[in-house]
This record gives sequence, C-alpha cells and structure tokens, in this order.
Amino acid sequence: MVATSSSDGEAGTQWAALAGVTAALAMFGAAQGLSYPLFTLLMQRQGMSPALIGLSAAMMPVGLILSASFVPAAVRLVGARNLAVGCSLAGALCFLGIGYLQDWVAWFIIRFLVGVVINPLYVLGEVWALSLAPPSRRGRVMGVFNTLLGAGYAAGPLILITVGTSGWPPFVAAISGFALCALILRAVSSKLTGFEDDGQIQGGIVGFARLAPALLLAVLVAAAVQQSTYALIPVFGTGYGLPEARLAALVTALSAGNILLQIPLGLMAERFGGRAMIVFCALATAACALLLPLVITTPPVWPVLVVMGAVGYGVYTMALVELGSRFKGTALVAGNAAFALMWGAGGIVGPPGAGSLMQVIGPLGLPAVIAGLDALLIAFALYRSAKRKNS
Repeated sequence: MVATSSSDGEAGTQWAALAGVTAALAMFGAAQGLSYPLFTLLMQRQGMSPALIGLSAAMMPVGLILSASFVPAAVRLVGARNLAVGCSLAGALCFLGIGYLQDWVAWFIIRFLVGVVINPLYVLGEVWALSLAPPSRRGRVMGVFNTLLGAGYAAGPLILITVGTSGWPPFVAAISGFALCALILRAVSSKLTGFEDDGQIQGGIVGFARLAPALLLAVLVAAAVQQSTYALIPVFGTGYGLPEARLAALVTALSAGNILLQIPLGLMAERFGGRAMIVFCALATAACALLLPLVITTPPVWPVLVVMGAVGYGVYTMALVELGSRFKGTALVAGNAAFALMWGAGGIVGPPGAGSLMQVIGPLGLPAVIAGLDALLIAFALYRSAKRKNS
C-alpha cells in the first residue's frame, strides 16, 4: 500500500512537471506566433520585397542551426534549469531590442540572436516531454504538448489583431510571453532532469543522422513548410487582394489546426505508428497547398487552412513520436538537437525559396514550394521503408 502511494505521488509529480513544461512552451509559442505576421506586415509597410521578407524570416533558423550542436555542452556547463530560464529572459531582451530599434537591418541581427536563445527551449522542452510521457501514451501526450504549443502560436496573431501593429504594444506582448515562460520554468524545472550520459550514441548529431535520415528530412520539410506559410501567407493573400485585417486571420486559421487536430493525430500515431503518419500528414499538406489558390478568396479557405496547419506541423509531431519510440538517453538528446538543427535548416530553405519563387511567378510560388517539399519527403520515406523491408 505504501509502495502504491509512493508510485501515485511520483506519477502526480511527473504529470505536474509535464503540465508546467507545456504551459511554459505555450507562453513562448505565443511570443513567437505574433512575431511572424508582425515582422511581415511591418516590413511590407517599409516597402520590402517578398524575397527580403523571407530572408529576414530565415535569420532565426540560422541562429537555430548554429547553436544546435552547443546545447548539450551548455546544459552540462550551467544546468538544464538555468539554461532554459536564462534563454527565456534573453528572448525577452531580444524583443525589447527589436521594438527599440525600428530598423529592418538591425532586425536581421536580432532575429538571428532570437534563434540562438530559443533553441535550448525547443530542445529541453521536447526532451522533458518525451522523457515524462508513458510509452503507451506518447502519441496523445505529444499531441497535447503540440496542441498547447499551437494554441500559443494561435494566440500570437490574435494578440496582434487586438493590440495592432503600431508602437510598443505588440513588442510588450512578446516580451511578456518570454517572461512568463521563464517564471513557469523556474517554478517547475527543479524536478526535471537534463541530459543523461549513458553512452548510447557516438558522434552526437552526426551519429544520429546516420541512424535516422528520414526523420531528419521530415523535420526539415515540416519546418520549411510551417515557416514559409507563417511568414508568407500574408503576402500570398495580398496577391489576391485580401485586406490587411484578414491577412493576420489567415495565420490564426493555420494555428487553429494545431489546437483542434494534434491530439487526434497523436492517437492515430499510437494506432498506425509514427512512420505511416509522417507520410499521411505530408500527403494531406501537399493536397491542401494545391487547393489554396482555388479557395483563397472563398469561405472554404478557412477549413483548408485549419487542416493544412494541423497536418503540416503534424509531420513534426509524428517525427517526435517516432523519435521517442526508437531512442532514449543520449540518443534522444542527440536526436532532439539534430531536430533543432534541421528545423533551422528548413527555415533557411523554406521562406527565402518560397519568397523568391513568389517574386518570379507570383503567389503560386508558395503552394508550389510546399507541395514540392512534401513530395520529396514522401518519396524518400517510401524508399527508406522499402529498403528496410529488403534488408
């Protein structure tokens, strides 16, 4: 009876810690969610081209890439808790600088720094969530985790609609999101572990890449699709004559898909497996992208964007579920760091590529890039699956 009580207490602590980490990342997501349309609209007002807007959006992923390999060493140096809290506060300072320096050239540098400081939040949040999730419920747990993170992203554009894009209010909202993230992590992360040194994998990120190249491609595609869509869907809508107020709503509809459908996708992953669901989500994302030009000025655009937001990010959720199912310990940490690096790489490939193609062929460049990337992922995933069966 005593053992059962102790076990129940440990389980309660585990779920409380998971809830705290999820809430903290939701606050962080809200700050990030408002930044994409905010920067796009501000730079459009300054007369920036779609290609330059996409290049600016890529600065954050560059920071993610360059900092990914240093996250494990940083955790060993200062501890997981201190690193997560410190990076949250540094993110708030970055947005303070962005608001103070109303200069798109300075924004390039600061958006790079934002990528550097948010990377440990991504890595640690996902490592903690995957480690705390019971194996039999990993799909739904990660569905809930990404649902609430998606809710944060959705709240960002809604906050932007409420406070507007002029003056300090949008920047104060972003600063507050990072500050709340720091407070919550400070409160709950003392009960969380950082990185396990169990020697399961050699070579860090490079060693992991040899084990799971299809998972890394899935992350790259998910990142390229999401960041291209968030950064350039307002430009896409402008090309069809939509008013500015509706452009931010397009981003909100994308984020709503994460709120409504990540948990069902997680349950499907528990039944069908992460690998199969990666292919399914990629197929659905490509189909939605190809429908966008047909529905952008009609009411059906809203359900299409909701589904597209869900399955587009669902590729990443399914990759996380598969990562947690196949790896643990140092391999899990190396995998999460590799995911962060590939997320950054996807941000470099996606927004500038889609923005440049839009500049050449018009709004159709965005759905063309999205459908092409998802087709590449599907082909490679099927190739790897066939290779495993024949070996």
